[in-house]
Amino acid sequence: MTTIQTRRRFLTTASLAGAAALIRAPPSPATEGLETTSVRLTRFGGLCISPQYVAEDLLRAEGFADVSYVDVDKRRTSLTTAVAENDADFTLDFAPHVVQAIDAGGRVTVLSGVHVGCFELFGQNDIHGIADLKGKSVGVNLLGLQDTFLTAIAANVGLDPAKDIHWVTDPSPNPLELFAEGRIEAFLGTAPEPQELRARRIGHVIFDSKTDRPWSQYFCCMLSGNADYVRRHPMATKRVLRAILKAADMCASDPTLVARRIVDRGFSKNYDQAMQTVIELSYDKWRDYDPEDTLRFYSLRLHEAALIKTNPSKIIAENTDWRFLEEVKRELKA
Repeated sequence: MTTIQTRRRFLTTASLAGAAALIRAPPSPATEGLETTSVRLTRFGGLCISPQYVAEDLLRAEGFADVSYVDVDKRRTSLTTAVAENDADFTLDFAPHVVQAIDAGGRVTVLSGVHVGCFELFGQNDIHGIADLKGKSVGVNLLGLQDTFLTAIAANVGLDPAKDIHWVTDPSPNPLELFAEGRIEAFLGTAPEPQELRARRIGHVIFDSKTDRPWSQYFCCMLSGNADYVRRHPMATKRVLRAILKAADMCASDPTLVARRIVDRGFSKNYDQAMQTVIELSYDKWRDYDPEDTLRFYSLRLHEAALIKTNPSKIIAENTDWRFLEEVKRELKA
């Protein structure tokens, strides 16, 4: 068994190196110009942020000798808040979470959008649209993430999410299992939960942020850095961004390799779920979508829903820096 695993890891590493070489970018001297060779990324149980899970080798190729992952309990804090509080240096996170962290005074700088859509709303047989959720029970496992998104969606069709929806958020029993047993009417999931429900043939999809407008026209997860790290280490910041975007390209071009890497590195135990997630999510859109439009869109939606107080224009003016993205786009010939 040990021999098989060793050989598998060797082949995976060799394949990853080959795939990385195919991604167009000029070679970088290992540590030339780097202000620091240390970087900390976040990790949690979700698979939507797969690019940062497979970016370690790319980061080391960029000159980072110390690459670490910080576990974040998403039921207690957002990934962006962990970065704002200097528990990590960079993270991918859902755009509304980024906006809320900034609204709360978090010192983060948004650098780029990375992928589109990872939320799916499942309903029982009598639920066919968002408006049908009025008076119904809806389960979410990630309080503050999934419920925030559904609040914006529900408000967009005229529902009062606080009054019209009965939120089921207690982790015991698991809301996904309550939905599977038919004890609640709907469940909003993020990868790998939708993949699990489809594999088990439970419920039907009534909303998909990958395909349903206007939500599908904007980034889901965006890359943000701790504002002090970005200010003090501009060259390191650029190389982190370049590694993450190259990793996103790998997710789009070689999902089989990426899924193996995710499992081998311990970010997921289920290869099939990892594979399906990487296949389904749009990791090839970072060149096409406008990150500033995404922040503006979600800031306006959250402002309308009274979930933030900060003016959307102020968020964009004070907490974004697109210069790194423009440089990386030119280098990767995006």
